[in-house]
Amino acid sequence: QVQLVESGGGSVQAGGSLQLSCTTSGLSTGYYMGWFRQAPGKEREGVAGIDSSGTITYGAFVKGRFTFSKDNAKNTLYLQMNSLKPEDTAMYYCAADPGNYRFWVGRSMYWGQGTQVTVSS
Repeated sequence: QVQLVESGGGSVQAGGSLQLSCTTSGLSTGYYMGWFRQAPGKEREGVAGIDSSGTITYGAFVKGRFTFSKDNAKNTLYLQMNSLKPEDTAMYYCAADPGNYRFWVGRSMYWGQGTQVTVSS
């Protein structure tokens, strides 16, 4: 059984930082994994993803503020978010799919339950 469990969300003021974690279990090797977010009334958008070779891709809006990493020994993904803005307020989801295309169009096979990030001005 595949499980993706996010943690680390919370409320911060603009300019602050948060680190999200996603612990995975039950996934075989080769999955494309990463983070999505969805703000109220908006479509989901890809934040960052990593392929099986370790290549990381970021969504265009990230612009150096977020850092994505993966600890293979702990089966955990991390998203370090700095210089947070109110527009970063969203539910952040961990996702995994056998292919990167399905991941980036928001149709990953597996999703976590999400962790809320709220940034106040």
